[in-house]
Amino acid sequence: MINEAARAGEVWRTRPAAERADVLDRVADALLAAADDLWPVAARETSLGEVRLRGEIARSAVQFRLFAGVLRDGGHVEAIIDHADPSATPPKPDVRRMFQPVPGVVGVFAASNFPFAFSVAGGDVASALAAGCAVVVKAHPGHPELSRRVAEVMRAALPDPDLLGLLEGFEAGKELVQHPLVSAVGFTGSLRGGKAIQALIDERPDPIPFYGELGSVNPVVVLPSALADPVGLAEGFAASLTLGVGQFCTNPGLLFVPDDADLLKAITAAVSATTGGTMLTPAICEGFESGVSRLDERLTELARGLAGSAEGAVAPRVYTADLTTFSLGLPEFAEETFGPSAIVVTYKEITDLPEVLRNLPGSLTATLHSADPVEAAPLVPELARLAGRVIWNGWPTGVAVTWAMHHGGPWPASTTPMHTSVGATAIRRWQTPVAYQDLPEPLLPLELRDDNPLGIPRRVDGALSVG
Repeated sequence: MINEAARAGEVWRTRPAAERADVLDRVADALLAAADDLWPVAARETSLGEVRLRGEIARSAVQFRLFAGVLRDGGHVEAIIDHADPSATPPKPDVRRMFQPVPGVVGVFAASNFPFAFSVAGGDVASALAAGCAVVVKAHPGHPELSRRVAEVMRAALPDPDLLGLLEGFEAGKELVQHPLVSAVGFTGSLRGGKAIQALIDERPDPIPFYGELGSVNPVVVLPSALADPVGLAEGFAASLTLGVGQFCTNPGLLFVPDDADLLKAITAAVSATTGGTMLTPAICEGFESGVSRLDERLTELARGLAGSAEGAVAPRVYTADLTTFSLGLPEFAEETFGPSAIVVTYKEITDLPEVLRNLPGSLTATLHSADPVEAAPLVPELARLAGRVIWNGWPTGVAVTWAMHHGGPWPASTTPMHTSVGATAIRRWQTPVAYQDLPEPLLPLELRDDNPLGIPRRVDGALSVG
């Protein structure tokens, strides 16, 4: 299958960007047209409901359409032209540079928690196809039938069905990572899973890039000026914590709050009023129960929601600690417990926060709640070093599919914090720069020719041109 994908990819990479864009739009159309058939399959395998799953199918379509727009814009190749200057000392040759698709095949490991948007029809697949690469996906065992059905829908919309391969099983994942024709790998999952993939890559004679999203506690800091509405804060936290039974990569796992009795009372009430549910797989449920058991031994439980009536459902759990106790418990207290669990950390003075924040692991997001930008200003640089996305007076769950979005962060949030798995610049993971020196015009890619036949934005002799 990987060999067939590589063959199809050699043709796909030569297709003009505008043609690839049209194909991505067709994939989006096909996913939406198949929604009535796909979401029931996902519901059976994941316990997620119709509204959530239909919304996720729509999100997958949006991702493909976003990258269609990226291709039509043309800026993703970052074309640069420096004309020759014989009078310079030393003389300068003609050098032209742009991004091109990585050679070979992109391997993608599907995630459990988003059976559409981070799986076979996910952003990694959309961005890799947009870059001009063939993709082989290792299906997640939590939704195998859905993976097959989605792959069928997508292949029917592609000019060559071999552009999208699907593998299943543990050994297939190992084969994917170590196959000589695979040139980069994307992964969304656990820290343990990400380390296992990296170890396999390290065994290759030619190590390849690994873009993994591995784990995140997504700290939220509430400052004193935000205490005017403790009930609203508490309800927002509880809703974000329990969204998707806490199985989003951006659920808030740490909440730093002033030692305020009204806010703590409101958090207790809001969390106690929540209802959990069935987790995606038995293994994820087991991991959650193990994580909260460790917290039970060392922290005080602040609030517990209801488990719900479904078989195997879990209850949301929130613990509390003062800042000193929390700090002494690091790094263990800052380990992600995947599911509806969080620690509420109380502090006395804002000036005590920076030192503790510096000791936290990297996260996808970090959030500030404040009514006073002056009060919050000292903490913004700390959070910007900690996370790939800093949020003001909001909640981290929900990652918009936009040009500017960055969904990554310092280890262990991701293996390469300069890259994102959501947003237009996600395409850069599957590209490599090539510089052409003194080539005759007919031999240059269209993007680098002087007349700019594609009308794309470029930087020419240091000046940016919008095309």
